[in-house]
Amino acid sequence: MRRLLIALCSIAAAMQVAAAGFPDKPIRLVVHFPAGSSTDAIGRILAEQVSAKLKQPIVVDNKPGADGAIAAAEVKRSPADGYTIMLATNSPMSGVPAMKKSAPYDVTKDFTPITDVGRYNFFVYVNSQVPAKTLPELVSYAKANPGKLSYGAGNVTGQLSFASIALTSKIDATHVPYKGEPPAMTDLIGGRIQVMVATAGTGVPHVQSGKLRALATILNKRSPVLPDVPTIREAGFPNFLIEPWAGLFGPANMPKDVVNVLNRAFSDAMKDPAVLKKMAGQDFALSPSTPEALGALVKRQLEVHRDIAREAGIEPD
Repeated sequence: MRRLLIALCSIAAAMQVAAAGFPDKPIRLVVHFPAGSSTDAIGRILAEQVSAKLKQPIVVDNKPGADGAIAAAEVKRSPADGYTIMLATNSPMSGVPAMKKSAPYDVTKDFTPITDVGRYNFFVYVNSQVPAKTLPELVSYAKANPGKLSYGAGNVTGQLSFASIALTSKIDATHVPYKGEPPAMTDLIGGRIQVMVATAGTGVPHVQSGKLRALATILNKRSPVLPDVPTIREAGFPNFLIEPWAGLFGPANMPKDVVNVLNRAFSDAMKDPAVLKKMAGQDFALSPSTPEALGALVKRQLEVHRDIAREAGIEPD
């Protein structure tokens, strides 16, 4: 027992020494979407600003696939020294554990929360040929045409968001899965599906060109990109609970001093006017937080995703 205590004390002392000089080499920021995606752009904007603050490069490493599970599993296995961190969304941290029989990680135990980063703006889009200009009108159309409404989804957020709308309004709609938003958006414009919940970057240009209509945004505030489009709560769904969020994580058991350094650096970056302007261009609302607040968000949204998947009858695969 005495030898074990000595060993544990030695490890703790070594971690404190390492934390004191952190960072003294480049940091790897894992992003689970491909280069050119909205999440990739957000990660690179923050990486550039934080690199200058910490005086060490932050290298963005894209690891797409499996709704982010591949990237998350790799970060889980990485040394807990702060030199491998992850910009993760609700896809791997809420959706994967809610919709997989056996996720390759436990989101509440295998990661260290660092800071909340923000919220993506998702809209409910319909093809311009659908005779609905509001979300209530879409519900009425679906009820008048049972079984004729198909909704596409290129990610977990899109799928569960419309599943939640369908559950609340008691409408019959067929889910059509896609490997990403771009192919689903192509089919929405072409009329092969009628409705889709997707990001602003994917759909807003087509709204502006008249090919699609946006019926609601799923955030609590209207988007400055489409200010005339109501929030989903304004559109009659006050209990809509899904948040398309992003947060910063490391492997489990990161030293608290290292977490604090990263939290301060990223939080300061998210308050910078130049960063705020760039994020507005992504229609992404920044929301830096304490590590504890991010941890609470993870637990809360995991339960929301699980409840919707269960109530919608979505069988884990």
